[in-house]
Amino acid sequence: MHQRVITSVLFIFVIANVAFAQDMSDVQIETIPVADGIYMLTGQGGNIGLSVGEDGAFLIDDQMAPLTDKIMAAIGELTDKPVEFVVNTHFHGDHVGGNEAFGKSGSVIIAHENTRKRLTTKQIIAAFGMEMPPQPADALPVITFPKRVTLHYNGDEISVNHVKHAHTDGDAFIHFKKANVIHGGDIVFNGFYPFIDAPNGGNIHGVIHAVNTILQHCDDETKIIPGHGGLASRADLVAYREMLMVVYARIRSMLEQGKSVEQVVAAAPTADYDESYGKGIFQPDQWVGLVATGMANQMSDHGME
Repeated sequence: MHQRVITSVLFIFVIANVAFAQDMSDVQIETIPVADGIYMLTGQGGNIGLSVGEDGAFLIDDQMAPLTDKIMAAIGELTDKPVEFVVNTHFHGDHVGGNEAFGKSGSVIIAHENTRKRLTTKQIIAAFGMEMPPQPADALPVITFPKRVTLHYNGDEISVNHVKHAHTDGDAFIHFKKANVIHGGDIVFNGFYPFIDAPNGGNIHGVIHAVNTILQHCDDETKIIPGHGGLASRADLVAYREMLMVVYARIRSMLEQGKSVEQVVAAAPTADYDESYGKGIFQPDQWVGLVATGMANQMSDHGME
């Protein structure tokens, strides 16, 4: 079903997968101050969050395995204390690739229970043509939670919060309450259309709900570390939510009218947003194809929420 759209999208992501597998020796880890003692680290893959302070280092995601030494060196420039905790926002390899090395070094890995389940078994990320083998024991979360876990660390109250069926089925966002900083994981792509991993439990309706949940924890001064893209504000997140809601409504309406995914793509339901969001990993028609396919399958299998 919808084979032409799916094939064209898969072709793009097979290319992307080759890019992910390339030599990373030239990748540099950039450290960006966010708040007192909190940083965003960028390199290749998902954005990393880092809290350093009197208690030690608290890491959110760890990108890809070949970059671990560079990531550890960047952390070492900020603190001589060990990384005591690593939180995974979800299971994708560009966010958990350093787990094994950090686990072996003594870090306690924390994640939603669905993330651990996926890391213990072979996973297929169809959109990228990727296969993730089961992860070794040192790479697995040793603390899991169903809804929320709270840490009192480095003088802050840090809540790790699960949101259902958003980017995947195991997403978490992290809220530093005192610092007024949130790491959104891949719920938040700042400045471009997001990847929604429908075969692994994600859907656009869930992303919208998750963004609404994050916004409930924000004020105008909140700084948001996205899974991908530059540091964001509440205003950025509000605009992102509006785009998702409008596109969702347009695609849903067309599908309910009986239009095929190909017809939805041809109708260009993102045209008025493409200048702002269409210059990232997805071309607009590719993103619409993925979202519409996920929505059509959901309507067919379970009905639309």
